[in-house]
Amino acid sequence: MAIKLGLLVNPLAGVGGSVGLKGSDGEATVAEAMRRGAQRMAVERAARALALLGEHAVELYTWGGEMGEASAESAGLNCRVLGLPSEISTAEDTRRAAVALMAAGVDVLLFAGGDGTARDIYDVVGERIPVVGIPAGCKIHSGVYAVNPEGAGRLLAELASGSLVNVQEAEVRDIDEEAFRKGVVRARHYGVMRVPVSSRFLQQVKCGGQLDDALEVTEIAAWLAEQCCDGNLWLMGSGSTVAEVMVQLDLPNTLLGVDMVQNGRLLASDVTEQQILELPSKTPLRALITVIGGQGHVFGRGNQQFSPAVIRRLGREGFTVAATRSKLAALNGRPLLVDSGDAELDQALCGLIPVVAGYDDTVLMKLSTDAEVENTSSEVC
Repeated sequence: MAIKLGLLVNPLAGVGGSVGLKGSDGEATVAEAMRRGAQRMAVERAARALALLGEHAVELYTWGGEMGEASAESAGLNCRVLGLPSEISTAEDTRRAAVALMAAGVDVLLFAGGDGTARDIYDVVGERIPVVGIPAGCKIHSGVYAVNPEGAGRLLAELASGSLVNVQEAEVRDIDEEAFRKGVVRARHYGVMRVPVSSRFLQQVKCGGQLDDALEVTEIAAWLAEQCCDGNLWLMGSGSTVAEVMVQLDLPNTLLGVDMVQNGRLLASDVTEQQILELPSKTPLRALITVIGGQGHVFGRGNQQFSPAVIRRLGREGFTVAATRSKLAALNGRPLLVDSGDAELDQALCGLIPVVAGYDDTVLMKLSTDAEVENTSSEVC
């Protein structure tokens, strides 16, 4: 199954750098940069990243012209164009395009620009989906950027090939350009966005690369026990990983059933689908589920209490998936699976999802209806 990749390019990013303007913010600065003979580099830099995705399963969504379409064409990739920019693209064009890409349901957003572009995208995306920045601006103070275009491309290639890729928060910052032109660096923190972080599996493991599955489960459980005391009513799914979370909470557990927990208190044990659906509609509801070892199923195997109606009530953002890195690695690149009994719902759930794999440690995995391993013959360095 292909990942749905959104692409946004700020074609004017960085135009003020080579001509000594120390930035590109504002129409007057852009006009002066072009008068001085500035060259646009963002489109070409985005194409360099996209060129590394040609052999991978990627469904590309973007904005017209130099805001993405031109880069895709240069890299030889087909794309779906969702709209057109103004004659001279603006920050409002970036935000409008980001809104459309979010509405299209992209799994991850790739963008080319500088700190101003990151700030505009943050205004729309926040922490809702992972982002990857291609550095193309004069100012790159934010932590959401790859080291270079090829780095961004390789990272996305790893995601598309099913490799284990962590996701973590990274800071969005920008500086006051007017102050910077006077020699004063005045940076401002705007917020954080979620970014995938490249990490080879064996390099993430302690003790000489040998995995201790029991220790991994304990670390996952310790982290999730803290998260489950957030005021939400949690539906604790079946399986040994969730059972260990209940141990950490010092609560009895129905190993092959679903329990209700809120703020460290057990509200009900071994509940049915109907009991879940009878909860008041305003109840803040989340679910904790794990992955069936060897198969990779998230829904539809041993947890039928999470019926299509329950899953719809939770929503795609309403369930937390937990699995050890050992269990995920044993899938050998196959995606996680969903088989709820409702084909339309299953398709809506597909895409990249975060999986808790350790203490404050999250990786991105594909969720699919198809267990076939995609062609990953292309080596990622």
